[in-house]
Amino acid sequence: MADKSSDSKPIEAWITGIGLATSLGEGLDAHWDALNQQRINVDEKSFAPYVVHPLAPVSFDAQIPKKGDQRQMEAWQRIGTYAAGLALDSAGIKGNTDILSRMDMVVAAGGGERDLAVDAGILNAEAKGNSAPGFLNERLMGDLRPTLFLAQLSNLLAGNIAIVHGVTGSSRTFMGEEAAGVDAARIALARIAAGQSDIALIGAAHNGERKDLLVLYEFGDFNLKDKYAPVWARDAKKGFALGSGGAFLVIESRAHAEARGAKPFARLTSVVADRARRKSSGDITSTLESLWSKVGVRDGSTAIITGATGAEPATSEERAFLHTHPELPVRATGTVFGHTLETQFPLGLAVAALSLSRGALFPPADSSGQEIEMSKPPTQIVVIGAGHWRGEGMALVEAIR
Repeated sequence: MADKSSDSKPIEAWITGIGLATSLGEGLDAHWDALNQQRINVDEKSFAPYVVHPLAPVSFDAQIPKKGDQRQMEAWQRIGTYAAGLALDSAGIKGNTDILSRMDMVVAAGGGERDLAVDAGILNAEAKGNSAPGFLNERLMGDLRPTLFLAQLSNLLAGNIAIVHGVTGSSRTFMGEEAAGVDAARIALARIAAGQSDIALIGAAHNGERKDLLVLYEFGDFNLKDKYAPVWARDAKKGFALGSGGAFLVIESRAHAEARGAKPFARLTSVVADRARRKSSGDITSTLESLWSKVGVRDGSTAIITGATGAEPATSEERAFLHTHPELPVRATGTVFGHTLETQFPLGLAVAALSLSRGALFPPADSSGQEIEMSKPPTQIVVIGAGHWRGEGMALVEAIR
């Protein structure tokens, strides 16, 4: 690959593959149909009083054919590896060892899933007074697999994608909840724009059907409880409904895509990120206004897809920013998919690219008045991510006509 980093003009980056496996189903047609039919898959009972968006039924064998590979993965890894395979299929490079061997990978990941049976056994033994000196170390050494350190290693998702799908170029894994998803896209785009990479696989996965996560976020009073409501209608009952899902994208330089005859979904023009101090009211709003000025919005038919969580005060401050652009149609992925943490920003990018490729913005699934209809085809969509606790980001995704 020639180093074009000295060129004055950034290299154009195309989104040529999208892989989605969420609470709405798997694949692009299934998601487009569900979004246009305003379908929402919500479970208010299994983890009551907490509300979750469970993963739709998926046959993991289709993308992870070896049962041994599946067994050594926890759910979040299976979801991510599956979605990554869908993205590679979508881009037309599944099994292409020449491209996959030099394909970069940037994954956003959490700390992995805990082994609840081990946790419960240790706590029960402690409570009953059956814990001799060295008991904890013995249990951890004997009960946990080598890939666990109370939770799974965060870079195991990238490792399993490499093993199962043969993506063996450079690999990066970012941690940091919603901000990690922003940085995965930002770094991949920067490398392509600078000529340091021709093609990259980016994305994340999240398993929201986890008691340990629900307990964790309950400590911060972040969970939506009792009854589902759209993100913008949670004023009285703040919080997010965790969602399960994986979202991966194939991003490549225009020249690389054209050389192999790939058809783009959309252009990823820019990704910008920041971290508001969040010390005073309005800090998040100000940061979003600053990012808006940097992301490069042009004159045209513009829409917004936001990963707004429903948690406060981040959601109210994001809404204040949106009110400065009342003419723009807004869609909140949290209303439809739930909140998928690291996955929320890649999910927004995927839905934006899908909408641009279909020449329409899907209808609102919200009756609060925050989301308005869009009658004409969008030419650009701004994807917004404001973390429930830290981190803000924006991306500009544009139609290719």
